[in-house]
Amino acid sequence: MTPSIPEMTPETPPAPPPETPLLSVRDVSVRFGGIVALDGISFDVHRGQICGVIGPNGAGKTTLFNCLSRLYTPHQGSIRFDGEALLSLPQHAIAAAGIGRTFQNVALFPAMTVAENVMVGRHCRTHTGYWANAFRLKSVGREEAEVQHRTHTLLSLLQLTELADTPVRELSFGTRKRVEMARALVAEPKLLLLDEPAAGLNHEEVDSLRLLIQDVRDRFQVTVLLVEHHLNLVMRVSDQVVAMNFGRKIADGPPAMVQADPEVVRAYLGTEETQ
Repeated sequence: MTPSIPEMTPETPPAPPPETPLLSVRDVSVRFGGIVALDGISFDVHRGQICGVIGPNGAGKTTLFNCLSRLYTPHQGSIRFDGEALLSLPQHAIAAAGIGRTFQNVALFPAMTVAENVMVGRHCRTHTGYWANAFRLKSVGREEAEVQHRTHTLLSLLQLTELADTPVRELSFGTRKRVEMARALVAEPKLLLLDEPAAGLNHEEVDSLRLLIQDVRDRFQVTVLLVEHHLNLVMRVSDQVVAMNFGRKIADGPPAMVQADPEVVRAYLGTEETQ
């Protein structure tokens, strides 16, 4: 009699380990005297995402950006970037660590040209020192050529080539915003922080900005964290939206879900009082 062979149930392959977020913010709080600007904020941003941060004025959005770029040190909580503790880094090391930023109120050198302002942003990626430059070693020439190439590539992408030799002080506010984005991108960041990039733009320019942000994400494989009051832009461009109010996170998820969240609606529209 031939012994029967029991059927083998195929083993379920183990689930792949969850992807480590590029940015992980945990229980971050910031106080200015008796004012709580951030109140236990926690959220993750994964690689390749465009994440929008929304909220009324005073919600704490720019304070959050200032913590991520190390202009502020939180009173509590932790921030991990690319697997490392961000709060252990000094301010001057943030760009080299892979974080680029634009500002709500543009922070450029007004007397310098557009090209010069962009090239300044590459400083954290240059390595030749004083003596190499003094003796004009070959490494200096190679490095300068790389800076020039990356600068002109970004000027072309952001439609700034014709303004390359124009002093920044002569530009409109919207154009300065593009120069600032180019300066942030020239350092090859892993995470790009855009602080109200649509400020001062008309509807047509806002739609062009949406396409530009998506193109930048795809072309440079950069993750984008976007603070913006223009809700239509945020909802159309973002993969994830974090909503804040009075320093707290009130919603976090896909744009459609956050837009329909009752607490988000109340934060923007208030509540009707019945008579």
